[in-house]
Amino acid sequence: MATLKLAILKNKPALDGSYKIRVAVCHKKKTTYIMTRFKIETASQFKNGMIVKHSQASSYNTKLRNLLNQYQERLDEVKNISLYDSRQLRDVLATSTINHSGTFHAVADEYIASLIEDGRENYAKLIERNARYFKEYTKTDIMLADITPTIIENYSRFLKKKGLNETTVGMFMSRTRTIINRAKKVGLVKYDIEPFSFYKIRQASVREVDLTLDNFNKIKNSLVKEKKFVVAKDLFLLSFYLGGINMVDLLNLDFRHDQISYERTKSINTVQGERKIVLTVPEPVKAIVKKWRMSNGRLNFGYHFTYANFYRYITRSLNTLADREGVNQKVVFYSARKTFAQFASDLGIPDGVINYCLGHSDKSKGVIRYYTKVRQKQAEIAINRVIEYTEHPELYKEFIEMRSDIMMLKV
Repeated sequence: MATLKLAILKNKPALDGSYKIRVAVCHKKKTTYIMTRFKIETASQFKNGMIVKHSQASSYNTKLRNLLNQYQERLDEVKNISLYDSRQLRDVLATSTINHSGTFHAVADEYIASLIEDGRENYAKLIERNARYFKEYTKTDIMLADITPTIIENYSRFLKKKGLNETTVGMFMSRTRTIINRAKKVGLVKYDIEPFSFYKIRQASVREVDLTLDNFNKIKNSLVKEKKFVVAKDLFLLSFYLGGINMVDLLNLDFRHDQISYERTKSINTVQGERKIVLTVPEPVKAIVKKWRMSNGRLNFGYHFTYANFYRYITRSLNTLADREGVNQKVVFYSARKTFAQFASDLGIPDGVINYCLGHSDKSKGVIRYYTKVRQKQAEIAINRVIEYTEHPELYKEFIEMRSDIMMLKV
């Protein structure tokens, strides 16, 4: 059963030392938070869910109680609550404060607050920048219901006139679609004609950061003792061994069982319907996880960085490690994902299975793609095959050479 209460996070003070009052959403043994506009100067001014020893304590407590009641009323209206996890339920409640015929900017603001709460400051900045551009183009905080295919087409032209290149335009158009999808997902708006019905977002150019087998093994087999290099190496390998999982999702996994399941944070609000990835935990992962796993199943590396700073820290450490090991290619954390996909493709693993591992949309036809258990087993075989290839490449040498010849003939 989901519960709501007021809370502060003592380990998350603002830069000025103050604390934001939050609504804690407790569901399925996990807690997420909705940030409010109210704040206190010190943690001692909050006790038993109320503000104390504050000049505006009485006024603030009344307003916070009304806000909590508003969220509780919305919670009572949610049907099939067991189908939601804590984060999804938080998003439903957070968007309930936006008027039903709400505006694009209102949804963007709510989403930005949620992203910051989840430690995704960089992505929040991207959403905020696009919201500013969109408001600059429409010259008003446009109602969601008023967004049409024509407006979307013209917004794309507006971005190009600002001098943005095609890749950047595609990035901002994708963020626009994210906000619209988020509004649709929680029932804030419905369209007879979808705003993106006639606009195709140009795909970003592929980042050439996949590694050769030799360079990958230089990182995998490196003998490191300094903690920052051990952590960087372990996270890199975990991403690779788990089908190229992104770091933000990796850090939220529960490793107490022989299976993991998650929905990509990056695509939760950009695709329709649930796209859960279920994977069997490979043996090499278990050995790494054992070093860092907490009692709740999540990984803890002993740092107290924000997610953005931790990601940068790992990237710098990985770069230094790669240089030390003589890797003559550009290496970023994303290289683990790209390298897994490339090795899987080289081994002839079907695109649909690779897409499942990566959490990409599978546009293949046929009923089989709808059965998670089938895809899960295929993904398990695929991942184990890729791992075996990195350990015993001689077993696949003839196959890869033959496959390369066939591909050349097709060209």
